[in-house]
Amino acid sequence: MTLSKLLYWIYTFIHPVLMWTLFGICIYAMTLGLKVRTTRTTPDKDLRKSLIKQRFNVKHHQIGAILLSIMVLGSIGGMGVTYVNNGKLFVGAHLLAGLGMTGLVAILASLTPLMQRGNQTARDVHLWLSVLILGLFGWEAVTGMQIVQRIIEQG
Repeated sequence: MTLSKLLYWIYTFIHPVLMWTLFGICIYAMTLGLKVRTTRTTPDKDLRKSLIKQRFNVKHHQIGAILLSIMVLGSIGGMGVTYVNNGKLFVGAHLLAGLGMTGLVAILASLTPLMQRGNQTARDVHLWLSVLILGLFGWEAVTGMQIVQRIIEQG
């Protein structure tokens, strides 16, 4: 295998591996977010004290920052590799869902100051947009694996 062919395969498959990893990180971030919500809303003071010590809010905030960064860079990288390999982008469900997710994750991050001030509407919007992102990510996983399969078949 030539070096250029090896680089082609590496560049081609970095995006799918990164996105599957990011999908797992999204599920983890949502789990942390739900624990933050439980910590904030539980009427049991002893349970609340125990949950606060676990610092779910800090972990959620940190993983959210990583998620935002990787999602934006992964979207740009995926489009870049597609363009370099094909000389064009393929406008379809995969690209549109990916761009939608990237925009939504930016909105999630922008809600942080409002949520820190206790705005319940911002918290609810954050939660439901997160659910939407996970749904889109599931769709991305399916369409992405179809793309990977086509690339492998073309050799």
